[in-house]
Order: sequence, then C-alpha cells, then structure tokens
Amino acid sequence: MEQRMSVVTLGVNDLARSKAFYQQALGWTISADEGQIAFFQLNGVVLALYPRDALADDAQVSGEGAGFAGVTLAYCTRSREETDEILRQVERAGARIVKPAQEAFWGGYSGYFADPDGHLWEVAHNPFWTLDEKGNVHLEAP
Repeated sequence: MEQRMSVVTLGVNDLARSKAFYQQALGWTISADEGQIAFFQLNGVVLALYPRDALADDAQVSGEGAGFAGVTLAYCTRSREETDEILRQVERAGARIVKPAQEAFWGGYSGYFADPDGHLWEVAHNPFWTLDEKGNVHLEAP
C-alpha cells in the first residue's frame, strides 16, 4: 500500500448546513455535489461530506455515539496571526471555539474549533514545517 490518504469523509447530521459552513466559514468551493454527498478538492486529498447515518450504514457500524471520536483534522497556517484570523473567521460563521489559540507544548501556536457536527479542527502554526505556495505541508524546517 502506498503511503498516502485520498479521501476524508465526515458524517454530518445536516448536509445542507455543513456544505454552507465549509463554503462560507472556510471559503472553500464544492468540486462535486452529487445530491447526497459533496466533495471539496483540497491539496492532494478530497474532503467529503456525507449524511452520518448513511455513512454508518455504508461501513456497517452503528451510527450512535457522541463526544470525542479520537480524530482531529488540521489546517496549518503560515503565521500565528493567520491562526488567530482563521479562528475569528470560523467563529463569526458559527463554529464553536473549543480551545483558543495559544502557545503549544511542541513549540508552535494552535487552537481548535468544532464544525456544526462537532468535528474538531486544529488551526496551527508550526514553525518547524514549511508550506509551499499551494499550501502543501513539508515536514522539514525552512
């Protein structure tokens, strides 16, 4: 198996609300909308939004459960100031700030927000990594 990830699918309770959040709060563009599933083409990976119950049915698991799911998503920024601005932007659009941006134990600066379905997103500036002009993360120092 090649070392890569192709798609992250988030199970959502209200597809229309979630599509609006990702379009308005993050300013992202839907690449494909097939009615019951929407896709955002990101840098090298696709983010899909799909109804939570349908996703559970597809995986043949129970859709019950709440709280921390053991997974977070992350958006890396180019500066501490960008981290703060992104968190203000998503909060204005209805996201819940779970952890305000602050110095991180690992030497960076980060905070967390929850999208309308409670999916946790970390917004972080990591001074040990670089972002290229397309926003791709490189795990080496500048």
